[in-house]
Amino acid sequence: MKLKFGLPKGSLQESSLQLLGKAGFHFSVSSRSYFPSVDDEELDGILIRAQEIPRYVEDGVFDAGLTGHDWILENEADVVSVCDLIYSKQSMRKVKWVLAVHEDSPVRSVKDLEGKRIATEVVNLTKQYLSRHGVKAAVEFSWGATEVKTPDLVDAIVEVTETGSSLRANKLRIVDVVLESNTKLIANKASWADPWKREKIENMAMLLEGAINAGTKVGLKMNLRKSDLPTILSLIPSLRNPTVSHLADDQWIALETILEEVVVRKIIPQLKRAGAEGIIEYPLNKVIY
Repeated sequence: MKLKFGLPKGSLQESSLQLLGKAGFHFSVSSRSYFPSVDDEELDGILIRAQEIPRYVEDGVFDAGLTGHDWILENEADVVSVCDLIYSKQSMRKVKWVLAVHEDSPVRSVKDLEGKRIATEVVNLTKQYLSRHGVKAAVEFSWGATEVKTPDLVDAIVEVTETGSSLRANKLRIVDVVLESNTKLIANKASWADPWKREKIENMAMLLEGAINAGTKVGLKMNLRKSDLPTILSLIPSLRNPTVSHLADDQWIALETILEEVVVRKIIPQLKRAGAEGIIEYPLNKVIY
């Protein structure tokens, strides 16, 4: 038996493949193929636009897949949301769909768009947003290059952004946030009801979440005198009790823990001055809580 898995092609492709690799699923993608090979005989992957994955998962073409919360809502897809995976094209954070206008536009709020024209890729989400605010405006689908359409072609756009840098570069001003979104692992309802497929999907979810958890963390090892342990522990802001092991010299111990990488770079000099030796920092693929 195999699990048919939808992989997002486009902006999320590289970051998704990297995350799956850290989780233990190594896909090899040919530039001319939409059917990557994978080192798991129980998986069949197909690359397709994230926008379409919710519909194909709902219809059972895929058993599961990675897509955005935004595309689930845009497609009104009836799927199982297995887990949230907070990563995007450039960072490990959510993205935002924003209502934006040219920096010289008189528009200051969504109310000012009554009777105006808006371009976006998320037509349904935008119409729902306008409806919530009691605004009637024409919403047209944008095939791309949405940032350049205002003010000459439309009065406003609804566009996705991580940092806002592209909007600023195109002299656009954010009026409001329409939706915050993040990547999700989703499943077809019939596949979720199948014991083998559900276990496979749940296992993938655990490993993917573990890879996300490990994204900003590193492992830290060191040797120290037993007498220095209280001082060393006071310098380590760990959420878990560190592992302490005895060494051949009964006056010495080894200590190992997991910390945020930004913390480690600050405390290593302090640990050294407090008596720690043989300090090793190492990368992590997965952290399972």
